[in-house]
Amino acid sequence: MKVLVIGAHGKIGQILTKKLHDSHDFEEIAGLRTADQQHAYEAVGLQTVTLDLEKEQTDLENVMQGVDAVVFTAGSGGKTGPEKTMMIDLDGAVKSIKAAEKLGVKRFVIVSAINANKREFWSYGRHDLGATGNFYYAAKHYADLYLEHSNLDYTILRPTLLLDDAGTGNVTVVDDLATVASPKMKIPRADVAETIMAVLRNQNTVRRSFDLDGGDTPIKEAIND
Repeated sequence: MKVLVIGAHGKIGQILTKKLHDSHDFEEIAGLRTADQQHAYEAVGLQTVTLDLEKEQTDLENVMQGVDAVVFTAGSGGKTGPEKTMMIDLDGAVKSIKAAEKLGVKRFVIVSAINANKREFWSYGRHDLGATGNFYYAAKHYADLYLEHSNLDYTILRPTLLLDDAGTGNVTVVDDLATVASPKMKIPRADVAETIMAVLRNQNTVRRSFDLDGGDTPIKEAIND
């Protein structure tokens, strides 16, 4: 399966791209914003394309030619301001979804955020991100909603607090983390990347969304439940 990773220079994207490259059943394409980033990835044998989520949808269509799946892990970051958040996390995601639909690339996985599906959480500031956080959650919420109303074979993953710790290989995957008695509310990015690969391998995850947290269940088993 040839997989385009949009946001391959982000922390999850970097881990995922290398995992795809090292696997036996995937072929990675790292979607990168600059030529300098491309050179660094290509130097270690990774396949790359240049893409800018703030440019035209046709640019995305060009780099999606021949791919089997798209993973959207892009994010504007916490310091770029609400304008970038809306243009990358929302408009960039929507353009990617529309490009995939137009080209017939059916499989689409998006990395969202915990509680992005709960409007009462983000719209009333019940989080630790301040006023800017409302833009962040609004962007994630409506990007996910747009994907749910597309014709794509989507999976939406909503991870809890992301850590740079080594992966454990174990996670909690549930429709609603509020049903879990003692959630960890944190998860290594490496486990998110590994979960994305398990999702791509499992047709049972098509047109579904999940909360994703650290846990005690092996990733493959958690995805199969």
